[in-house]
Amino acid sequence: MKQIFKHAAIAAAISGSCVAAQAQTITLKVHHFLNAQTIQHTAMLRGWCDNIAKDSNNRLQCQIYPSMQLGGTPPQLFDQARDGVADVVWTLPGYTAGRFPKMEVFELPFMMTNAEATSRAAWDYYEKNAQEEFKDVKVLAMHVHGPGNIFTSKKQIKTMADIKGLKLRAPTRLTTKLLASMGATPVGMPVPAVPDALSKGVIDGAVIPYEVGPSIKIDELAHFTAEPDRSSPALYTTVFVVPMNRAKYDSLPPDLQKVIDKNSGRELSAFLGKTQAGNDAPGKEKMIAGGHTITVIPKSELENWKKASDSIDDEWVADMNKRGFDGKALLQDAQAMIKKYTK
Repeated sequence: MKQIFKHAAIAAAISGSCVAAQAQTITLKVHHFLNAQTIQHTAMLRGWCDNIAKDSNNRLQCQIYPSMQLGGTPPQLFDQARDGVADVVWTLPGYTAGRFPKMEVFELPFMMTNAEATSRAAWDYYEKNAQEEFKDVKVLAMHVHGPGNIFTSKKQIKTMADIKGLKLRAPTRLTTKLLASMGATPVGMPVPAVPDALSKGVIDGAVIPYEVGPSIKIDELAHFTAEPDRSSPALYTTVFVVPMNRAKYDSLPPDLQKVIDKNSGRELSAFLGKTQAGNDAPGKEKMIAGGHTITVIPKSELENWKKASDSIDDEWVADMNKRGFDGKALLQDAQAMIKKYTK
């Protein structure tokens, strides 16, 4: 009888420990490079964190670290997710030029239609064509921002001739090529470095979407905005990725892995793209309130910009071919996927 009680006690202890393990709260460290007042922090990442908390009965929680509070620089964020410095990050693949070449296709000039549609396309394209580039992490989302503009401190841009010789900040390799094709001197840098570079005259302006402008004081540091006609495809956009540390994901109980899976993929990508682009309108209002002169670049002038940058698509296709991929097929895939989701 004592033996039976002993076995029962052991079984109860094991069962109790399993229940305790199941009920244990797991806090994910989420890291990004923008400040805590940005929509990326307050709505995009916080929204994702709130959803996984709700779906896990609060067993999954987040601690979000803005402004590189866990250390390092924006280009190091992807490796921080890979190496476990953070559990989840929000960053740009393009901050490490040439490392994720297949996903660059969405950063080609005049590719994007709108951020929500293009973000859905970016996810589908990633799943079909680019998983190998991100094999060291679990990718939760791929998305893009709204249409980019050119902000300048001293010179108003009306035509491509006005761009010639300007030192303009570019976020990625292909945007650098775009600006160079139009006669600018591109200067690559992460967005947090823009305010200091503008205030010191290191650059004459920057290409960014409206939404991020106020968070880096573009409304104060620049005075002119060149806004490409919105009825045309965007001048440029940038791809963002939300990678999760694979070991952290693998360590989660199966039911919590399902929570992460539910809150990943095409719909998360679309939400992030739509939310970020949705902040363009208030961003533009702050530019206007700051006294910006906004010049809408008409379609007729944009045709000159398109002609100047036409070769960038061909160069990207040739680069993919050299890497052993079918560059033309990849480009056509991205274009077809964007068209599929664009209403």
